Amino acid sequence: MVNSATASWEMSIQAAEQDKILAAIDLGTNSLHMVVVRIEPTLPTFTIIAREKETVRLGDRCSKGELKPEVMERAITTLQRFQEIARSLSAEASIVAVATSAVREAPNGREFLQKIKHGLGLSVDLISGQEEARRIYLGVLSGMEFNNQPHIIIDIGGGSTELILGDGHEPRSLSSTKVGAVRLTAEYTTTDPISPAEFHYLEAYVRGMLERPVEDLQAHLQSDEIPKLVGTSGTIESIATILAREKLGLVPSPLSGYQVSLKDLRELVNRLRKLNNSERAAIPGMSDRRSEIILAGAMILQEAMTQLGVEALTVCERALREGVIVDWMLTHGLIEDRLRYQSSVRQRSVLTIAQKYQINLESSERVVAFALDIFDQTQGLLHNWGTEARELLWAAAILHNCGHYIGHSAHHKHSYYLIRNGELLGYSETEIEIIANLARYHRKSPPKKKHDPYRNLPSKEYRQMVEQLSALLRLAVALDRRQIGAIKSIKCDYHPDTRELYLKLQAARPDDDCALELWSLDYKKGVFEAEYNVKLVPTLERVPVFSS
Repeated sequence: MVNSATASWEMSIQAAEQDKILAAIDLGTNSLHMVVVRIEPTLPTFTIIAREKETVRLGDRCSKGELKPEVMERAITTLQRFQEIARSLSAEASIVAVATSAVREAPNGREFLQKIKHGLGLSVDLISGQEEARRIYLGVLSGMEFNNQPHIIIDIGGGSTELILGDGHEPRSLSSTKVGAVRLTAEYTTTDPISPAEFHYLEAYVRGMLERPVEDLQAHLQSDEIPKLVGTSGTIESIATILAREKLGLVPSPLSGYQVSLKDLRELVNRLRKLNNSERAAIPGMSDRRSEIILAGAMILQEAMTQLGVEALTVCERALREGVIVDWMLTHGLIEDRLRYQSSVRQRSVLTIAQKYQINLESSERVVAFALDIFDQTQGLLHNWGTEARELLWAAAILHNCGHYIGHSAHHKHSYYLIRNGELLGYSETEIEIIANLARYHRKSPPKKKHDPYRNLPSKEYRQMVEQLSALLRLAVALDRRQIGAIKSIKCDYHPDTRELYLKLQAARPDDDCALELWSLDYKKGVFEAEYNVKLVPTLERVPVFSS
């Protein structure tokens, strides 16, 4: 029988490919957004058929930083409405949802996502700041041509601001900084209109917070390159809408391509700072509830443009939600030529982390080869995990020893921590959690319910995946015990009648009895045998010596 987790993945993919309707939901700090698209895989492209937005203010948290109960309920009610709309458009089986900084930083953020899962059956991926920036980049690229020229993308959200540098290929720089329109308004403004003292303090704070990411971005520019600036999301669209109404008497449709000058932006900031909330709300073009946070958002944009040394910004209406769509299409093989670099983003991200933590890649690659060999040779016999699980096993095998960067003692636990906090790109929060757990259990104790990392996995299927694949990873690690490539190849021979798995090993050298590898296998095989209900029987074949 096919494992239920694998089956659910396959059903989701088949359903999406059958009707080609996909919904992407973004749980932002200020608002919840949904976009529903019709995917045309032969082109490949997508057409937006519906957009929905609700201002929920997840960033309006209590004094301890937790999400407020009434705000969580409001969000769940909104998500239920989004599901009904998606269902009416035949996207019910294909909804991808992500949560960003407000949920990421809240102590009860994961509890909130569990409530959504249990109440609505909707899985929401909690993504890191860098992963958010990466997907924003994909979204912008789906709507704009960069023509191989450098572009800076700025996305000002409720809780964070993302800065991205790219030229249509691999992003050169991705950053996420904790300055957002909702965050700054809630934490640093108490007067209305804002007092001169608070205004100048806020101005200095934003300047200090943006200096580092701007410097990092500029370090990736060539001296003769003059990048263009692209702005996305609610704050920037609202600013563009207000200025367009005043200058043109109308709002361009679409708004994408409209340019905002730094001169006009400065004039707008000077006007906004003198108005109270009611007066700001009366400005033509001011969107719902945007008046409360527009000044802080405009100040972030003004400071970013000043530090970047650019005089104008071009609006793009595509951002994170569209990037989630593109990422889904890439993951499911619907995009091959355009954005080809993205197909290897996971691999490059894992190898970057491996380099950062000084992993012995030669040894890790041997462990990978052993792990995937055993996985492939026992698939359909001892397990039924598919391609997705195989990719996660690959990542865990590469990174299993990264904890040595901190220290040898309990390094498997250090590996868990480093992987969880390493900001792997291209993976969902759940996938990162699985990779970290696989690395955590490559040695010592097998998974136990009392262990928080294992217990916190979101479903029984994922816990089973960790149990089975970590047991397999243990064998692969044992096969490279001396880290010298003593074992050349392995072959699995399963006897279902006796429940025996013969592991036939070939030594790399004729004079090596591989005693330490065989001892390590014997020491670690117990977890594997218990998990798969088999008896493991290793045998060694040495490379024959031919005399002349």
